[in-house]
Amino acid sequence: MSEVGFETLRAPQLEGFGNFADVLRDEAFWDSLGFSLRFGTLTAVLEVALGLFLAVFLAPILQRHAWLLAILTLPMMVAPAMMGLMYRLVLHEFVGPVPHYLLAWFGTSPAFLAPGNVFWTVVVIEVLQWTPFTLLLFHLAYGSISGEIREAARMDGAKGWWMFRRVEFPMMLPTFGVALAIRFIDGVRVFDNIYVLTGAGAGGSTMSLPIYIYTSFFRGGNIGAALAASVLFALASFLILALAWRFAQRRPA
Repeated sequence: MSEVGFETLRAPQLEGFGNFADVLRDEAFWDSLGFSLRFGTLTAVLEVALGLFLAVFLAPILQRHAWLLAILTLPMMVAPAMMGLMYRLVLHEFVGPVPHYLLAWFGTSPAFLAPGNVFWTVVVIEVLQWTPFTLLLFHLAYGSISGEIREAARMDGAKGWWMFRRVEFPMMLPTFGVALAIRFIDGVRVFDNIYVLTGAGAGGSTMSLPIYIYTSFFRGGNIGAALAASVLFALASFLILALAWRFAQRRPA
């Protein structure tokens, strides 16, 4: 690769692997990678767990009133950037309705976008928007289980939690793995909603790896380093996809 910025765009200098070495030595790169991994893992686990719970708990209601599913999935229809803008207004320290009413009712309100709280704020926002996606997947998987299988299990004495743990959940396991992988990958590559809400955050507290690449390119003008980070990100994403595919292809002996 080349050492190139906006000033030397027409006359780049060959750098070899220097850009990769610079990125790997950059503490901000590792901080952004750690943020993305923590954010992707936590949001994926929460979304999958909540989606599975809601799909099973609401199954009788959704079976009778299927139109409710359209209402429950509305949050994921909103563009993430618009969602980030909406929460920026809702949680604003001075004009946001949530801090206003918390202060009026309880006499205090946390600073949702402060460095100490912002990670959990963006996690909750991501979970609220994308749990409907996992709910939809698990609703379809749960509804596709044959009634004959459930009836046979009931004749063998299965019911309640035992039925779910021994019969229903094993049949939903492929959907569980797919949902977890999709939401993890989507969480790791998160950019628009966080960038609109907080940018990189105070002291880089919400700098995900895509935001690091963006700021290196457009703000720092370090095109070579941004491209090197992009290549590393692409390789890591490919590795994650390969591992997820290998796991999905496994069959019990």
